[in-house]
Amino acid sequence: MAHGMPHNQFALLRQRRFAPFFVTQVLGAFNDNVFRNATIVLIVSQLGLAASQASLYVYLAPALFILPFFLFSGMAGQFAEKYEKTRLIRWIKLFEIAAMSIAAWGFYAHHAVLLLVVLFLMGLHSTMFGPIKYAILPQALHADELVGGNGLVEMGTALAILFGMMLGGGLMLSPVHGPLLASLAVLAIAITGYASSRAIPPAPPTAPGLHISWNIVAQTARALSLCTRQRAVFNSVLGISWFWFFGTALTAQLPLYAKDNLGGDGSLFLLALGVFSVGTGIGSLLCERLSRRTVEIGLVPLGAFGITAFALDLYFARPGMATVHGLGIAAFIQANGSLRILFDLAMIGVFGGFFLVPLFALVQHRTPKSELSRVIAGNNILNALFIVAASLSCVAAQRWLHWSIPRFFLGLAILNAVVAIYIFTLVPEFLMRLCSWLLVNTLYRLRVDGIENIPDEGPALIVCNHVSYMDALILGGSIPRPVRFVMHYRIFDIPVLRWIFRTARAIPIAGAREDPTLMQRAFADIEAALDAGELVGIFPEGRLTSDGGIAAFKSGIERILAARPVPVVPMALRGMWASMWSRRDTRLGRLRAPRRIRAHVDVVAGAALDGAASNAAGLEAQVRALRGDAA
Repeated sequence: MAHGMPHNQFALLRQRRFAPFFVTQVLGAFNDNVFRNATIVLIVSQLGLAASQASLYVYLAPALFILPFFLFSGMAGQFAEKYEKTRLIRWIKLFEIAAMSIAAWGFYAHHAVLLLVVLFLMGLHSTMFGPIKYAILPQALHADELVGGNGLVEMGTALAILFGMMLGGGLMLSPVHGPLLASLAVLAIAITGYASSRAIPPAPPTAPGLHISWNIVAQTARALSLCTRQRAVFNSVLGISWFWFFGTALTAQLPLYAKDNLGGDGSLFLLALGVFSVGTGIGSLLCERLSRRTVEIGLVPLGAFGITAFALDLYFARPGMATVHGLGIAAFIQANGSLRILFDLAMIGVFGGFFLVPLFALVQHRTPKSELSRVIAGNNILNALFIVAASLSCVAAQRWLHWSIPRFFLGLAILNAVVAIYIFTLVPEFLMRLCSWLLVNTLYRLRVDGIENIPDEGPALIVCNHVSYMDALILGGSIPRPVRFVMHYRIFDIPVLRWIFRTARAIPIAGAREDPTLMQRAFADIEAALDAGELVGIFPEGRLTSDGGIAAFKSGIERILAARPVPVVPMALRGMWASMWSRRDTRLGRLRAPRRIRAHVDVVAGAALDGAASNAAGLEAQVRALRGDAA
C-alpha cells in the first residue's frame, strides 16, 4: 500500500515506531503486577502479622494503587497534550526506577507501610503513563493500523498481568531469598523498561499552547467533560469502563471459585486466570483480521453478546459447590465438565477482546488529536470508578445478598446484557455496523487497498462506481470513519436495509423529475454534512450499472463542489458485477442466485484530489483507472 505498512499487526513488532513503545508499556504492566503480588505475599505469609492487620493491609493495597487515578488523571492528560510524549515516558520510567529502589529496601526491611507507599507511587506511575499509552498510538500508526496496534497492546497487557502475578508471588514464596529475588526482579524490569523507552521515536505535543491548570478538581471535571462531547466517543468510554467492571468482578471471584466450586488447589486459580487472560489476548489479536484493518465497531455488540452467552454457560456448567477438593491442574482437567468451564472462561476473554479493542480504536480515531490525551484521562477516571464499584459489588453480593459465586456470575451475565442493550439503544450505530458487517462478510471476502488516502479528520467527498445495492454497506464497512451516503430513495427504502441506512444517516435523493423537493433537500443535507466536517459518499452515475461498465458521471457532483470545494477521494469497487445484488442477468427485476459464494471483492481508494479543481469528467476518469478491467 501507499505508506508501505506491514501486512499484519505482528509486523509492527519489527518497526521502531511501535516496537519500543510496546515493550515499554508491557514491561510497565508486568512490573506493576510483579511488585503488587510480591507485596501481598510478603504481607500475608512472611511478616508474622495478626490476621486482622494483614487483612487490613491487603484491602488497602488496591485502594492505594487506584487512588492516583482519581487524583491525578486530569493532570496527566494535560501533560500528555502539552509536552513531547517520548520525553515524558522516559521521565516516568525513571520515576519507576526510583519507586522500585524504595520497594527493594521495603522488601529487605520487611517494611509493610513503606511498601504500601510504593503501591501508591506505582499507581501514580500508571496514572501518568495511561493518557500517553493510548494517545501515542494514533501518532505512531496509520489509521488502518489502529485496530491491530490496540490489539497487540491489549494482548500484551493481559499477558503481562498474568505472568507478573505469577512471577511476583512465586519469587516471594521463597522463604529465605524471596525479598532479595523480588527486589532484583522489580529493579531489573524497571531499568529494562527505561532502556526500551530510549528507542521510542519522538511524538510531538498535540496541544503545545495548552495552559496547565494545577486545580485537581477542575481538571478532573474538564477531562470528564471532554469525554461527553461526542455521543459515540462517550458511550465507547462507558463501554470500556464497563468491561473493567466486568473483568474486575469476574477475576476477583476466581480464587474462591477455583477453591470452593472447582475443588482446586492454589494452582487452579492461576489456570483459570491464565485461560481468561490468554482468551482476551487472542480476541484482541483477532480484531484486526475480523475488521479488515478498519475501526469496525460492529464487533462491539458481537463481543457483548458473546460475553453474556458464555458467562451464562459458566453458571450452568458448575452452579454448586465442588464435591472433591485439593485437585491439581492435571486432576481437574480430567474431571467431568472441567473443559467446558475452561472453554467458557477462554471465550469470555475472546469476546471481551472483540468488545474492548474496537472501542479504544474508536475513541482514538474520532477524538480530535489535541484533546485525545485528556479524553483518555477522563476514560481512566471512569475506569477507576467502575473498578471500585466492581469491588464493592463483590462485597455486597457475598455479605448482604449471600449469593454464591456462580450466582454472582449469573448476575454479571444478565447485567452485561442490560448494559449492552442500553448502550446500543443510545448509539444504534454499533448494532447497525454489526448487521452490515455480518451481511457483507457472509456474502463476500473483501480486499481493501489505499484506504489510508481518506482523511482522518475534516470534510471530504467519496465518489465511487455504482454496481449493486450492497455498495454503500461495503464501502461503509471498509472506511474507518462514518460516511453519509447519498442514495436513490428507492434503494434507501429497501426492506431490512432501510434500518441500516437510516441509522447510518444516509441521505435519500430523487431525480429532478421524480421529486424536486427531495432533491433540493438532499443537496442541503450534503452541504450541512460537509460543513460539519463529515464524510459524504456519492455514486455520481446516478443509478446502478446495467452492463457492468461505468456510466458518465452526472453534474450533481460539480454542484456539490462548487458550493463546498472539499477534498475528493475517488474509489472503485471490483468484482461486484457477479453479485446477486447487481443487475446482471436479472429478469423482470428479480434477483438471481449468486454465481460464487463469498466471492472476492476489491475496494480501492485513490489519492485525495483538490475539490476546487475537480469536475465530473476528471473524477470519472480517476474511478475508471482505479477499477481497471475488473467489473
